[in-house]
Amino acid sequence: MKAALIVGLGGFAGSISRYLVQTALVNRFITIFPLGTFSINLLGSLIIGLVFGLAERYSWLTQEWRLFLAIGFCGSFTTFSTFAFDNLQMIRDGNFWQLLGYIALSVILSLGLAAAGYFLARP
Repeated sequence: MKAALIVGLGGFAGSISRYLVQTALVNRFITIFPLGTFSINLLGSLIIGLVFGLAERYSWLTQEWRLFLAIGFCGSFTTFSTFAFDNLQMIRDGNFWQLLGYIALSVILSLGLAAAGYFLARP
């Protein structure tokens, strides 16, 4: 139960941060490119990489902080960060065919399912 609360608090912080960053970028830069989402995905990927890199390098980043930052904060700030880290682990482990399949299937199926959901839901 303690772990779930820690993740939930991180999720709260991540979702509020996502809203604030997205709003600031959309209000500052007028573009048809989804700059807010793009920037959040990149920043979230950097943060989750830093969290896991620091966790491997130093012992002061406790399991609770990893739950808060990686699963809670990054998970609600962007799910793309977790996708990026999963890919990084496959690269590190030398699973290149699995990596290519995971990337291709994730992008193609996610886009396809988003389109399916959109077309099913519209009048």
